[in-house]
Parts: sequence; C-alpha cells; structure tokens
Amino acid sequence: MHILYLSQYFPPEVGATQSRAYEMARHLVSVGHRVTLIAEVPNHPSGIIPPEYRGRLYERADLDGIEVIRVWVKASPTKTRATRMLFYLSYMVTASLAGLTLAGGRYDILYATSPPLFVGGAALALSAVRRIPLVFEVRDLWPESAVALGEISSRWAVTMAGKLEEMCYNRARRIVVVTEGIRRRLEERGWGAKLELIPNGANTELFRPDPQAGRKVRDELGLTDKFLVLYAGVHGLAQGLESVLEAAALLQEVEDIHFVFVGEGPKKADLIALRNQRRLTNVTMLAERPRSEMPAFLSAADVALVPLRKLDLFEGAVPSKMFDAWACGCPVLLSIDGEARRMLERADAGLFVEPENAEQMAQAILRLSGERERLRRLGENGRRFVETHYSRRHLAERLEALLSEVVGLG
Repeated sequence: MHILYLSQYFPPEVGATQSRAYEMARHLVSVGHRVTLIAEVPNHPSGIIPPEYRGRLYERADLDGIEVIRVWVKASPTKTRATRMLFYLSYMVTASLAGLTLAGGRYDILYATSPPLFVGGAALALSAVRRIPLVFEVRDLWPESAVALGEISSRWAVTMAGKLEEMCYNRARRIVVVTEGIRRRLEERGWGAKLELIPNGANTELFRPDPQAGRKVRDELGLTDKFLVLYAGVHGLAQGLESVLEAAALLQEVEDIHFVFVGEGPKKADLIALRNQRRLTNVTMLAERPRSEMPAFLSAADVALVPLRKLDLFEGAVPSKMFDAWACGCPVLLSIDGEARRMLERADAGLFVEPENAEQMAQAILRLSGERERLRRLGENGRRFVETHYSRRHLAERLEALLSEVVGLG
C-alpha cells in the first residue's frame, strides 16, 4: 500500500501523539508499505520554530524510511484562543496544499489522526479531490474537549467544529478510537458500525527497565538516595499540575521525597512561578528531553504521576504515559477516574488518588515511600501487563490489518 498519513504533530517533537504516529508509520514501512506523512514544522508545545526550520514553506525529509513533508504553521509561544485557532487552521491549509502539490503519486488510503480536529479538514479535502478512501483516527473527542478546557468558547466556533467533526465521521470508511469511552460515545451518536478500537500502548523495546541508566540520572540530579516522584509530559491545561505542586508543598518537610518535572507546555512558566513563590526546594523542573532519554528517567523514578483535571470528559481518557511508565517497571500514581482507573486496577500496577486532590496525593506518596517491596511488585506487574496487552508493535499490526481491509474493499 501507498499510505498518505496526516499527523500535525510528529518527531522531532516529543509527545504521545508524535510517538504513536511515528511508531505506527515506522511499522507500516518495516513490513513493506510506503508512507508519506504530512506534519507541521517542529514547534509543539513551546510554539517556537527552531532556526533551521524558519523561513520556508515546507521541508522534505526521510525518517527511518518514512517520507516526511513538514509544512509551515502559524506557531506562537503565546497561547490564546486566537493564536490556537490560527495555529490549527494554518496546518489545515498548508497540509491540504502539500497533499495536492507535493505528495505526488497514487495513494491507496489516507490515514488522518486528530485532534487537532482541523487535521480532518485537510483530510476531507484530500480524500475528496484525490479520491482516496479515508480512515480517521480519534484520540480525543473534539470539540468537546476544547470546550471543557476553555480553548473554544464562541458558540459559532463550536457549531462549525461540530459540523466538521460529523463530516469527518461521515466521510471515513472506518473510525479508529483509542479508548472504550470514545467508542461508547461515538456508538451512541450512530457511528458504531465504523468503529475500531486500537488503544495507546508502549514501545516495549525502547521502554524497558534500565537500573544502570536510572542510577546515572539520579546521580546527575543529585538525588541518589531520594524517593523520586516523576511527572514527564506536557505541562498543559488538562493536567492540573498545580495540585501536584500543592502535594509537594504538603511534603516539603519530608527530606527523603523529591519531585521531578520533565517537559514543556503552555502552563510551564506559571508552574515555575508557583514553585518559586511557594519556595518548594523539593521540586526540580527540567526542560523537555528527547524521547530516547525517557526510559532512563522512568527507570530512575520510584513512582510516575499520571494526572488530569477533575472533569467528566477525562473519565474516558487513558494517557499513553501510563503505558510508558509500566513498560519501564515503574508503578503509577494515577489521578484520573474512569477508564484509566479500571485499567490500573486490572493491571495492579499502582495507586489511584482523586483528581486534583493534593492531600490524597501527598498521603499516597508518603505511604509508598515506605513500601519499597510493594513498589517493586507493582512495577513488575505493570511491565508484564503492557507486554501482554499493550505492546505498540502488536497495535501497529492491528492498524495494518485494518488499512489492508479497507483497501481490499475498494
């Protein structure tokens, strides 16, 4: 198959969306398919385009056999509703143009992943004009999530986004969803016959326990003998990381416990200011690191935090950072209720605390810091659970089978 793949976010950017798209595309290439992927020039989540990508409308590159076309977007480090909308719409326009003019040849199928939902706008245009069957991936319900997080408030914008969403679902031959919650919601809305669940998972070859690398990270940070609590990921609107800093404040007098944040995002500056205001000497905040370094950080951690804000929307969320932590044998302290909590309990690979409840989080961390043998067992359970059920290689094989089925139907 020759596959045209639309993913606004892609390496060298770091994040769950980027790694899922890269690993799915890499697998497709490894088994003999040709993949052309249209992504933005790197900038997410900082909103700053690196100097080597500035001043050009597009760039062609080869990444492990994936033909990548990176297109210009209106990026901005200032995150407002207006700048976000320009950011999303600019990709829709430039990706559409690139798909019509730069992505030559005949394509058997078009695979588009959202959000941002406006990736779907480009997918609709390319599918119609180039007459390519569309498979549409939904990692989060949009515009529902954007409204809940305050990214969109205009009634007109919400209505237009909803119409675009329905057009994408109607046009798609199949709709790939990543959680049971999303599947149930779309079933209720009438698209059940098109749905295929291919969840998030972990690259169990890259993410694996590495005690030696973990010790090196601890030594470099000067935290050799500390109980290390790690948050690694986007510092954004959805995570509610202010409550994590509040938990750190509650544990300020416990010398053996230290929090490490790794990543960037629109809330990073506010979080640093809050840490400094509260004089939290037990919190280290690091810049984003390449994905290849994250197994070392997770191997260094005693427990990994997987938080989201207390919103009904997130009861169907299952963040991929949970699988990455488990793949490295690191137990999870989860503050997301619903589907993620049920999975945690099924895996027996961590503890649940109520979302945005700093006191519960602090108490759980303090309790775990004195239960090293329990932590070891929970970490082993997590690694085994991911290897058995959520290996990214196995999930990519399922995607390949689905795309082949759609192509075979003509």
